[in-house]
Amino acid sequence: MIELPLIQPEGPKERADAARNRQRILDAAGALVAEQGIEAVSMDDVARAACVGTGTLYRRFGDRAGLAFALLDEQTRDFQNALLSGPPPLGPGAPARERLKAFGAGYLELLETHSGLMVAAAPGGKEAEGPMSLYTTHLAILLREAAPLVDPQFTAEALLATFAPAHHLRMRHGLGWSRARVREGWNALVDAIAA
Repeated sequence: MIELPLIQPEGPKERADAARNRQRILDAAGALVAEQGIEAVSMDDVARAACVGTGTLYRRFGDRAGLAFALLDEQTRDFQNALLSGPPPLGPGAPARERLKAFGAGYLELLETHSGLMVAAAPGGKEAEGPMSLYTTHLAILLREAAPLVDPQFTAEALLATFAPAHHLRMRHGLGWSRARVREGWNALVDAIAA
């Protein structure tokens, strides 16, 4: 049996006022990002919109990457929960090849909505280790069944690299590829590997 990595264990209980401040900051940041895009939003903008001091914002989130990661937390947790215990084909109960394709479709949806935030949350191209470890482990498990002749860890890393957020933005906006083309390309790659 293979154990999937834990994302982040829950820490000590947060004070009620701190939790309210955190939620107010995330709500303000989320609204600003939805309206202007992460590239146009500064930490000062978020502090003003949330009615908190800039120091409070930096102490709470560290930097812009930390804030972007916190904004992504809910969306990535929903996707992770769907992988582990959601309905098939994304969740358990479908053949591995179908689950690999469902992973691609689901992750593509995350990228379509949040790739700008994902890039901001990973300065220097260093993506958050927790979710990436989960995704590569998940893909490796499926590849052991769907494509037993390939190195599952290497192939999982290679597959996931095709969905790097900055690369996704380049494919969609730089090259002008449609969402359907990206999804069909993922499915063709899965079929080729599993053939």
